[in-house]
Amino acid sequence: MLQKIDDLKNEIDSIILRTSEDIEHFRLKYLSKKGIISEFFENFRDVSSAEKKETGRKLNELKSRALEKLNSSKSQIDTGLDYSSGIDLTRPSYPFPSGSRHPISIVRNEIINIFMRIGFTVSEGPEIEDDNHVFTKLNFAPEHPARDMQDTFYISRISSEDSSPDDILLRTHTSSVQVRVMNDQNPPIRTISPGRVFRNEAISARAHCIFHQVEGLYIDENVSFADLKQTLLFFAREMFGKETDIRLRPSYFPFTEPSAEMDVSCRICGGKGCNVCKHTGWLEILGCGMVHPNVLESSDIDSQKYTGFAFGMGIERLAMLKYQINDLRLYFENDVRFLNQFKTAF
Repeated sequence: MLQKIDDLKNEIDSIILRTSEDIEHFRLKYLSKKGIISEFFENFRDVSSAEKKETGRKLNELKSRALEKLNSSKSQIDTGLDYSSGIDLTRPSYPFPSGSRHPISIVRNEIINIFMRIGFTVSEGPEIEDDNHVFTKLNFAPEHPARDMQDTFYISRISSEDSSPDDILLRTHTSSVQVRVMNDQNPPIRTISPGRVFRNEAISARAHCIFHQVEGLYIDENVSFADLKQTLLFFAREMFGKETDIRLRPSYFPFTEPSAEMDVSCRICGGKGCNVCKHTGWLEILGCGMVHPNVLESSDIDSQKYTGFAFGMGIERLAMLKYQINDLRLYFENDVRFLNQFKTAF
């Protein structure tokens, strides 16, 4: 019997279990109640006393070996390590090229993260808006040139001669989102509104009919121009580096008074003057100002009690400065050669 046990052990070792069917056949043949190993145990009673000890030990080893083979084969198939096709599924895969974030997305997320660290929340709104939210409630006069077809994509107009609150258009700025926030929320308000906007402009290296903005709004009691300046200085240094300086130049926007445009010191030449900054040492990045009282009143906010500031910047412009990109059209062409340069940027 000892020889039969050895022969069966060699037979079990030589078996390769490739599929679930192979495993079930193996179990029935060797380990079931009517299997070969069970028959060996039944015949154990006929073994002589002199061989009983050695035979019992070998029988137990044989059963353990068969069970181990059965369980390990089951585990391989359960985890997908099935070698029936001749393919080693444990082999590392071929390296696949990873994608990259779009530079607009990278800069947009960076801007949002900076302002969220100082308490601003993110608000979003529809890209298809009405005249009331885009122009009227932001203190645009009825004859303002921004309302003209030359600057605005109108979807439908109630009157071609005079603007109407019911005119439907593609928003020209994300300030329309700020109007919705002021209508729905009582001060204090501290929000930024990132999004895509549309203007009827000729496409060139420096202009496009589609671009992206981030606009900010802060309304509370006793908000001053000094608060605006300090907020924008913090943003500029977080965005462009601790050595960055800013300057504010007087400007005009219908929805702010006083208004200003903000420049940052050129990071290419360190403020000494170069071709990028047109030898001025400064680069314009955004417009800002104190919220006009008419804008507050149009949203039923008491302008005698509350004041606020607003600012807006183009993401494409900041991305151009950050990555030294000289053509706006590159952002929209999906050229893989261009996008691959941003694989390591997050």
